[in-house]
Amino acid sequence: MKKYILPAVIFAAFEAVAVTLWLTKHELFYLLNFSYIGGSIALAMLLYIRKYPHARRVAQLLVGLYMLVYLGLIKNENMQIEGFWFYLFNGVSEAAVIHYAVAKIFGPLLFGRGWCGYACWTAMVLDFLPWKVPANPRKKWDWIPYVTFTASLVFVAALFLSGLAKDELKNVMFWAFIIGNVLYYAVGILLAWALKDNRAFCKYVCPVTVFLKPMSYFSVMRVTCDKEKCVSCGKCKRVCPMDVDVTDNSRRRKNGTDCILCMECVKNCPKKAL
Repeated sequence: MKKYILPAVIFAAFEAVAVTLWLTKHELFYLLNFSYIGGSIALAMLLYIRKYPHARRVAQLLVGLYMLVYLGLIKNENMQIEGFWFYLFNGVSEAAVIHYAVAKIFGPLLFGRGWCGYACWTAMVLDFLPWKVPANPRKKWDWIPYVTFTASLVFVAALFLSGLAKDELKNVMFWAFIIGNVLYYAVGILLAWALKDNRAFCKYVCPVTVFLKPMSYFSVMRVTCDKEKCVSCGKCKRVCPMDVDVTDNSRRRKNGTDCILCMECVKNCPKKAL
């Protein structure tokens, strides 16, 4: 039963958020929303424990499609980083602000970049591409996400300074969500093809990493290595889509804040040292 503790903890954490927001905001949506997301991720973790090979894909599709299609396209909520700035500038703690607080700002203290591995609707598509393991050494392009992060902030700030009416601003934000996602998918697929790396977009472009990395450094959930079992075969490094050195247990390990908890290293370790 011990192996089922982690999925239970994750579900309980999301359920605590769901109930708290439901009671404080007096909106049933928050109870259903976070219960669904927490349940989807917990289900994927249970499937992983049961050795279902596509466990993580289940969570990606359940959460990713829900966020993209239902919240984004049907409910007209911009859940991209521009939506976060939009609500923040309005002084409203709704929708994207709560989403970012839970999944990308404070949540990573518990589950690191688990959002990237189990729920991101951009990575949901990119992970179906054929270049699952990076073919080339990592580029020194870590500065680019700070540029895209700043660009998103400047874009929304410019909208507020433009003097557009509230309804017009909301319409612009909806189309920004549509166009932004098209650009994300186009750039992500192009980069994956050019660099032979499904996760190239996550490493070199995604603006959300500016929030995710600092908090992920202190993550409670992380892959660690049993040095007594490890034979230094290097297989874990070869299969890692994010180039993380999981044999180093320190917080400062190479690309440590990029771990998406995909568990490929754990599944492929011949000595079960991870």
